[in-house]
Amino acid sequence: MSLARICQLFALVLISGCASASSPEVVVEPHPRAKNVLLVYNSKFADAIQIVKAYQQARGVPDSNVVAISVTTDDNIGWSDYEATIVETVREHIASKKLKIDFIVLTKGVPLRLNNDGGYGLDSMLAVDAHPSRKEKPLDPMPMSNFTQEDFTRIQSPYFGKDEPFDSDKFEFYLVTRLDGYTTGDAISLISRAMRAKPEKGEFLLDSAPDKTSGGYASANQSLFRARDVLQQKGFSVALDEGASFVGGRHGLMGYASWGSNDSAFKLSLYRSLQFNPGALAETFVSTSARTFRPVTGGQSLIADLIQQGVTGVKGYASEPYTIALARVDILFDRYTSGRNLAESFYAASPMLKWKDVVIGDPLCAPYAGQ
Repeated sequence: MSLARICQLFALVLISGCASASSPEVVVEPHPRAKNVLLVYNSKFADAIQIVKAYQQARGVPDSNVVAISVTTDDNIGWSDYEATIVETVREHIASKKLKIDFIVLTKGVPLRLNNDGGYGLDSMLAVDAHPSRKEKPLDPMPMSNFTQEDFTRIQSPYFGKDEPFDSDKFEFYLVTRLDGYTTGDAISLISRAMRAKPEKGEFLLDSAPDKTSGGYASANQSLFRARDVLQQKGFSVALDEGASFVGGRHGLMGYASWGSNDSAFKLSLYRSLQFNPGALAETFVSTSARTFRPVTGGQSLIADLIQQGVTGVKGYASEPYTIALARVDILFDRYTSGRNLAESFYAASPMLKWKDVVIGDPLCAPYAGQ
């Protein structure tokens, strides 16, 4: 193990152990793309800077790539505050520092949605709105309902289905991910897991639902079968459940996809019994799985549980996205196991921009790179 790697891990131990302010600063070798990451935190959230420092120490992100915003810590934020306080602040910071940004990492405490509980996802909107090309070529979001094929085509991601390193200059948007969870500790744990991720061969658990084989559900359900075929061809261990039961009790997972609480056999206790290896990615076909990262009872299953259970990256939805926006898990797992990083893998698998998507995790996590 290299000295730089030992220093990185030592830094993470200090952070996750709540080191005091007097702890020595640990200098690490920056990740090659650390200069392409912009860290955004909400100064009104008390623990935000702790998450920022943890990520800076882990990846070597320079101070010039950190920007503070000052907004509500509620899950919802009004349009005017979003545009004036978040979008403009981020755009101006990138321009004034002359940064080449490909990835934006939001930290716990940044709102999730615009306007109301059914609103657009802030992360998905910011990915496009913050890019300098959008002042000349504004891209309106898709209507909330009664949208046409033209609406869908207009906001389809140009990176969807791609298998190449992401470049924001080429694709004219940013890959936005988030470090979040029920607690600050959960958010920081995403960083340490990304640093400890190894190119494990599995297991990848794919839990299909026999009642999701028609209409808009069919495509998502079929992607589970395609993912099995792709992963098996590459020599990975895959378990595809085709039965009516909801699968739980699996440990050491490197990948997971299911219908979550949309599965008629869903049991919360089984969902919460899943455990993940460092580096594991997940997707659940659940409309409001990222509606909050606060402890709540009732409602649809939350990806915050999977974060607490050890997942390293996961995609959710801030409000109803319809099945057209769900990640194609065959693309997700293929890109990730082929060496693309976490952000590239989720965005390559996701058809839409300026919609409801929330991607959780360190964008630079890429345990299969160079395999």
